Amino acid sequence: MAHIHPSGDYYVPHGTKWPIIGSIGLATAAAGFSSYLNGSNAGFTVMFGGLLIITYMMYRWFGQVIQESEDGYYNDQVDVSFRMGMGWFIFSEVMFFAAFFGALFYARALSLPWLLGEGDGLLTNIHLWPLFDEGWPSNGPADFGGDFQTIPAWGLPALNTLILLASGVTVTLAHWALKGDSRQGLILWLAATVILGYVFVYLQATEYTHAYNELNLTMESGIYGSTFFMLTGFHGFHVTMGATMLLVILVRAIKGHFTREKHFAFEGVAWYWHFVDVVWLGLFIFVYWI
Repeated sequence: MAHIHPSGDYYVPHGTKWPIIGSIGLATAAAGFSSYLNGSNAGFTVMFGGLLIITYMMYRWFGQVIQESEDGYYNDQVDVSFRMGMGWFIFSEVMFFAAFFGALFYARALSLPWLLGEGDGLLTNIHLWPLFDEGWPSNGPADFGGDFQTIPAWGLPALNTLILLASGVTVTLAHWALKGDSRQGLILWLAATVILGYVFVYLQATEYTHAYNELNLTMESGIYGSTFFMLTGFHGFHVTMGATMLLVILVRAIKGHFTREKHFAFEGVAWYWHFVDVVWLGLFIFVYWI
């Protein structure tokens, strides 16, 4: 069992089996997904089993941490370490998306212009591909990806932008309510944030269905299709995870967890949600609009 050191200065964590169980789940899911991509009929079942293991691990491990927090095991030193950990986690996510935005920038602003003859030196169409005539959005060499249409920025993407911006406001109002000892306001604004988050995910799924069925915009639509689904897909996954975390915080708020002085779990998820909002603004501008 975890405990506070007799000096009261630091926290001594207990041993736990959950990391190894999570590793088993991840390995199983990865093996199943790889098998599925290679045509194995059992691959999807194995992948689903791995995801179930991961879900079970997260439910039990997070439940244990929540119980320890409510039992008063975590002191101020632990709170500082949690904040540092969450800060580094979000920084790693910034680098994650920076790599994908970098891929988009390289394909759109550097490699395509070079292939079209801009610039000097070896990296030009003269030396690499004299007959290349594709512009952005490109569907690959010799129209490999087939004809497709892009998604207009001022349709569902603009609506989803308003939804995420509104959710950023509601989660901030929930934070203010918590700091003002208004349990009702906290629950109300948190519920609104969760609803907005899942509405965003639903509209993005609707957009994907439209892209595949009516616009012929798929992951096989050349460099445009791959970068589009890479960026928007990973962001949609992050929104789904963020909305789920907010749902957990909402359930905890309904149970009476958190005080105006001690509520880092809420703050950590709010930080993550604001990060998701900022990433979407970049996506809307550079993927849909410009």
